[in-house]
Parts: sequence; structure tokens; C-alpha cells
Amino acid sequence: MLVNLTRQDHFTLLGFPGLHPQYYGPVSAVMFFVYIAIGFGNIFILVFVMCEKKIQKPRYLIFCHLALSDLTFGTVTLPKIIAKYWFGNSLISFYGCFVQMFFVHYLGSVQSFNLMVMALDRFISVCLPMRYPVLISNTVVSVLCGISWFIPLPIMITIVLQAVFLPFCKSNVIAQCYCDRMSIVTQACAENIVSLNTISLSLAMFCLLLPLAFILFSYTSIIVVIMKMTNAKGRRKTFSTCTSQILITCLFYLPRCFVYLSNFKGFFYSLDLRILLIMLYSMLPAAVNPVIYCFKTQDIKQSLLMKLHWARISIEQKGFIMNNVMRLG
Repeated sequence: MLVNLTRQDHFTLLGFPGLHPQYYGPVSAVMFFVYIAIGFGNIFILVFVMCEKKIQKPRYLIFCHLALSDLTFGTVTLPKIIAKYWFGNSLISFYGCFVQMFFVHYLGSVQSFNLMVMALDRFISVCLPMRYPVLISNTVVSVLCGISWFIPLPIMITIVLQAVFLPFCKSNVIAQCYCDRMSIVTQACAENIVSLNTISLSLAMFCLLLPLAFILFSYTSIIVVIMKMTNAKGRRKTFSTCTSQILITCLFYLPRCFVYLSNFKGFFYSLDLRILLIMLYSMLPAAVNPVIYCFKTQDIKQSLLMKLHWARISIEQKGFIMNNVMRLG
């Protein structure tokens, strides 16, 4: 039996297959709004922490790394799907698709390792408070976050190189809003595809499950220490220092675990719902995290309120001076 092994020169992003054309405009507008929210929110966090010296502490440096990862992910994925529904351009070049695939999986892995660094920071802060100033500093956190950016790099390069040289003989339609490995590899027809999938899955699980195991250990230990505290006010205060980190971690891991476990247990849902769930757990944390940083973190919230207070006083003083000048004139 002859199989067509012609190299694809492009792929077509399917997006939401059941979406009626009359909703293309609203969907693209929503995607554009999400992109603006991701861009504005995460750039704001990066600039604010860089400019505000008093909040340049280890935990906020971790927030900066998370914000940079979220910002890059949104920039890599959203413009193409916006172009599909706004301009009718659903094509992506062959190598462009693999570049997007690399960043999708690489940035997800980076986020996972940075969340592990964040859990380590909170673990030492709550469980070993006397040693926190010695063990955790801006330099230490910067090195750990740098390692978090480096560890997934060779792993994701390996996964992409495995996929890019596969023979493609099926449809060139990617049943997703962006290029990911599973959607691309289903179009391949290699004989060793099962073994390649096993290797890639093992590498991907290393990047997700190893950090998750440490994160669960850290926050479980933190909760145990908090519950042992006799002072109710001390319990609330200590727990409040971890709420933003727990929320961010839950937003990243819980939807992913639901999708993975439902697939493992054989719970199948429509392609549209699957794509919607993947988009939600990919984009929602990137858009919501900056809000959590600002309103669930005391130092950032106080700094923002102080700046708004002084800005209002400055405006009132300028108005008072202008009124006096006009009266004298």
C-alpha cells in the first residue's frame, strides 16, 4: 500500500469547529480583549516591581518570572487565533507551527518550575522562618528561576525535533486554536509513533509532575504548621501570605489535572468543549494572575493605594493652584 509522505508546507488551525460564522467577530473581539488584558496586566507587574524598590523582594521577583512567562505565552498563541476569526487567516507555516508548539510546551514547563520555586519560598518562610533570610535572597531566587527557564529547554527541543522529522500523510488540519504536540502528531504516520509518544509523555510528565509533587508537599507542610499555631490571629496572618500563591497554583494545575484525568478515565466530551477547556486553562491564569498579584498581595496593594493617594493629592493641589491663579487674573 502506497502512502503519501509529501512534506506539508503549512497547517490549518481549526479553532472551534462548531462555531457559527456569525460569531466569528465576537469571538475574535473576546480573544483580543484577553490578549490586551494579558499584555497590560503582566507588563504592569513587570514595570511596577522594577520601579518600586521596596517591593523588590524574592516573592515578587518570582511573580515577575511568572508574568514574563504568561506574557510570552499570550503573545505566541493569541495573535494567530485572532487573525483566524478576524481576518479569515487560519494558515500557519509548517515550521512556524513547530516553533509555536515549542513555545507552548516550553513556557508551560517553565511556569510549572517557577511555581515550584514559589512553593519553596513559602515553605521556607513558614516552616523555617528563622533561616529564611539566610536561605532565600533576591540572588538565590534569581538563580532558581533562571534554572527553571533552562531545565525545560533541552527537553522541549528534543520533543520538537522528534515531531518535526515525522512523515505526515494525513490531514494538515490542527484540531486546536494553536499548535501543540498532540494535535500535530495525530497527523503523522510513522511506525514508531507509539514509542515516540511514550518518550514525549514521560518527558512532559517530568516537567509537570515533579514540580507538582514538591508543590503539594510544600503547601501540605505549610497547612500543618499553620494548624498547629495556637494564636488565631497569627494563623490568619501566616495563611494570608500564601493565599495568592495557592490561588495561582490552583489556576494552573487544577484544570490541567481535570482534562488529563478525564481523558485517562475514558470520559469523552465534544471537540469544541475540549478546545474551550484547553483555552481556558491556558489563557485564564495569564489574564487573572496580575489581578491576584495586586489585590491578594499586601505589599503591592499598599504601594498601589499609596501611589493613587499621592496622585489624587497632586491633582487636587494643581486644581487649587489653577483656581487661585484664575482668581488673581
